[in-house]
Amino acid sequence: MNVARQSHPGGGDWRVLPGRPHPLGANFDGAGVNFALFAAHAEAVDLCLFDSDGARELARIAVPACTHDVWHAYLPDARPGQAYGYRVHGPYAPERGHRHNPHKLLLDPYARALTGRYRWTDAHLGYRPGQARGDLVIDRRDNAPAMYRARVANPAFDWGGDKPPRTPWSETVICEAHVKGYSMLNPKVPERLRGTYAGLAHPASIARLQAGGFSAVELLPIQAFVDERMLAAAGRRNYWGYNPLAYFAPEARYAGGGDPIVEFRAMVKALHAAGIEVILDVVYNHTAEGDGLGPTLSFRGIDNASYYRLSADDPRHYDDLSGCGNTLDLRHPRVLQLVMDSLRYWVQDMHVDGFRFDLATALARGPSGFDAHATVLDCLRQDPLLAGVKLIAEPWDIQTWQTGHFPPPFAEWNDRYRDTVRDFWLTGGASTGQLARRLAASSDLFRHDGRRPQASVNFITAHDGFTLADLVSYEHKHNEANGQSNADGTNDNRSTNCGVEGPTTNAAVLARRRRLMRAMLATLYVSQGVPMLPAGDEIGRSQVGNNNPYCQDGPLTWIDWSSTDGELTAFVAALAALRIAHPALHRETWFDGSPTVLGEPDIAWIARHGEPMTPADWEDPANRAFGFLLGRTHTDETAVLVLLNAASQEAEFELPPAPHGDWRLVVDSAGQAGTPIAGMQTIPAEGVVILLAALPTETYPHG
Repeated sequence: MNVARQSHPGGGDWRVLPGRPHPLGANFDGAGVNFALFAAHAEAVDLCLFDSDGARELARIAVPACTHDVWHAYLPDARPGQAYGYRVHGPYAPERGHRHNPHKLLLDPYARALTGRYRWTDAHLGYRPGQARGDLVIDRRDNAPAMYRARVANPAFDWGGDKPPRTPWSETVICEAHVKGYSMLNPKVPERLRGTYAGLAHPASIARLQAGGFSAVELLPIQAFVDERMLAAAGRRNYWGYNPLAYFAPEARYAGGGDPIVEFRAMVKALHAAGIEVILDVVYNHTAEGDGLGPTLSFRGIDNASYYRLSADDPRHYDDLSGCGNTLDLRHPRVLQLVMDSLRYWVQDMHVDGFRFDLATALARGPSGFDAHATVLDCLRQDPLLAGVKLIAEPWDIQTWQTGHFPPPFAEWNDRYRDTVRDFWLTGGASTGQLARRLAASSDLFRHDGRRPQASVNFITAHDGFTLADLVSYEHKHNEANGQSNADGTNDNRSTNCGVEGPTTNAAVLARRRRLMRAMLATLYVSQGVPMLPAGDEIGRSQVGNNNPYCQDGPLTWIDWSSTDGELTAFVAALAALRIAHPALHRETWFDGSPTVLGEPDIAWIARHGEPMTPADWEDPANRAFGFLLGRTHTDETAVLVLLNAASQEAEFELPPAPHGDWRLVVDSAGQAGTPIAGMQTIPAEGVVILLAALPTETYPHG
């Protein structure tokens, strides 16, 4: 056995073996740690070891072996907790796509835990700023004092029989949430736990999720990220987290002083015990290193030409599909491996239940644009470990929208649903026919290649854009607090202020706002597909008109549970319970007009006169009221009738005959429920009512 020894003043001797090229990263095998780093264009690699605090460098070891572009070493004396980083030697030639700089301490792309503190400084730049030749002049300052170190992770954790809930797509209701913002202002969560993974796992937080009827929580990015320099200079932070640096490491700022890996796992375990799935919003389209003038922190200094999409005409510049300065090149097999290994790690070692892929079209770009059969999508589809988890695509990037074009088993954020529901209820810009298509899971977009209605993730609001309360309170964005002169954030809000911009005491305005929120919520929960609601919308949370609070880490974005709208919360809970209780509201197959086993149409679109909608009814722009009756598949099943009226006046509906006795009003966006009805029904202005007809023994939920 060829054992070399390398030493560093004050750091002692370290035994060094060649080790293995796989797996990548730093992996403890019970006897020592194997280090493996892909760096195809490197000429030499140094492994830097630090003390337990990451402050003092103990040794700088020349990695002794390289196999198939992977540099590797085995340290028999290393243990979990060991802090380390890399320095990579190679060409600094941005004009040829290479940006190696051994003066920069680099983070292992496979780092599972970080230690130390990151601080912005010019020393992170691989080039010398202020030079006439720009980024072509190498910078020789050492960035180590201001840089994170990776930490060898301890794989041990007692999962105690943890089992993923495996909630069927058809029964899934998603809450989009921020780890910190969810518990930061919850007085029932101990102060020391607020804003942490443990805070989200606390019974008081779980009770909130259960009260909203949510089966899954979709977390804004928790893979380790850094704040952009512009924000740090202004005293702000990247609150949302869409600036990733380490794809295997849980963000330490959400750990309450303990091991972030342990806290994250404990959170997942607690949520699973409550029947709640954990979905991660993952950002594999770009990294925190930005464009060619950004910092050299990891990928850029390790192998810029392999990790990033570079301009074919000028590899000094990046092919930016993300709007953040760079784009990871998943066409490269090692970059694809990074993403796949990361996803498998979060499922196998961290027990998460699914992923929402930020700017997913940027991951699947071929020579001619978006490719539904891109290698990364094919890999995700066939991977046996990922086969049982939920995969959700955000089907756009800064250059293209591809809603409905992803292959199964992907679900997709349905922006067409969002826009149509807003236009139908708030601006008058959508017809009854357009809304009907969205109510039916947007079959015009998703019914192909064997996809099911659950391919459509329906949402009206999300983390970016107005909250539900602001959607009916502001016609214009108010992002001045972001420090960008209100130039950031979309201007296409499709909102209304109901006559007054922002807060008001006008009772009529407030009543209309409540009415519209409830109508949109009812629409969301009676739509086929998968409903998603951002945390706080169920209590009427406002961000005072800020539709892009990505840098607002404070009371503006934290959920103030003390100002809960109890009636709205109960209304959402009733809708969620109603949806789960009645299979007709979450079908696994498409409507096609064919009869059920009882001879009833699977769906019948109803006009105000109680008869089927005609082409004239659909095409009449003045017609703002219609309904639908869902066919029963079993003799003891409840019949469901939904009536919608977006007009500013009440609408009279002639009800179709009920299969059993009379219709019973169970949800009314005006607030009444539980009344038996026959014959005519008055639908309130800008309102939704849901009626059920069942055997007399059935118990009805209340709205």
